[in-house]
Amino acid sequence: QVQLAESGGGLVQAGGSLRLSCAASGHSSSYYAMGWFRQAPGKEREFVAAISVSGSTTYGADSVKGRFTIFRDNARNTVYLQMNSLKPEDTAVYYCTLRYGATATRAGEYDYWGQGTQVTVSS
Repeated sequence: QVQLAESGGGLVQAGGSLRLSCAASGHSSSYYAMGWFRQAPGKEREFVAAISVSGSTTYGADSVKGRFTIFRDNARNTVYLQMNSLKPEDTAVYYCTLRYGATATRAGEYDYWGQGTQVTVSS
């Protein structure tokens, strides 16, 4: 059974940075894409970023482009989300996701989810 363990969330002031990590285990194949989604109180879960199997292709939501970077270390089965220039509107629970095969940007296309890590940005 695939397990995703997220870490790195916390409280930060606006303009600050955080790095989220997500370690995958229990996967039956090394051919998997990974992504990050977030959900703020009272809002639907939204796409943040995704990365291909090799890490050579990435996708990001318009709201985070130029501020967030997704990258992965396949030797460690870990994906990261570097978040810079954080804004109060980035406050949300951030979820790591995994799917076997090609990269995707819709939540329904992902099969496995982490439990989430809280990111709070104060103004």
